[in-house]
Amino acid sequence: MNENTQTGTPSTAVTGMVDHVLALAATWTRWDGEPAHVDGRVHTPHKAIRRVADHLVDHLAELEARLAGEDPQPDHWHASLITTEADLAPFTPQDLDEARSRLTRLARVWANRLDALTDEQLDDSPGEGWSFRELARHLTESVYYADAVGDLS
Repeated sequence: MNENTQTGTPSTAVTGMVDHVLALAATWTRWDGEPAHVDGRVHTPHKAIRRVADHLVDHLAELEARLAGEDPQPDHWHASLITTEADLAPFTPQDLDEARSRLTRLARVWANRLDALTDEQLDDSPGEGWSFRELARHLTESVYYADAVGDLS
């Protein structure tokens, strides 16, 4: 992560996080199939991409529900507690292309939504939970999953 993603606008925080994840993912086609064991959890390239995407989707659903005056639906992800068979698959150049498309689009949806909000809406957000500005900063923690796999170049 760079200084801009930590101190910039909420939208640059989210897009910067995705840029960081995808920069690491660009090295994962070299993955030898051996999962990384970090903090008592198993980490693989596919699992990192899945967790980042799930985190973006989960909190986007929360943000949209709160803006609509609804209670957010609770998530039922198994999160990083499980490692699926798909998580253990080789990470191919095609998987990298798919990850780029998926995460870049999710980041743009987030950036467009956040940029459409006023500073008041970002800081005094409706409903229970973090302000939307804090929520965007929280999303930057998703780099954890990619950092756990690391740079495999």
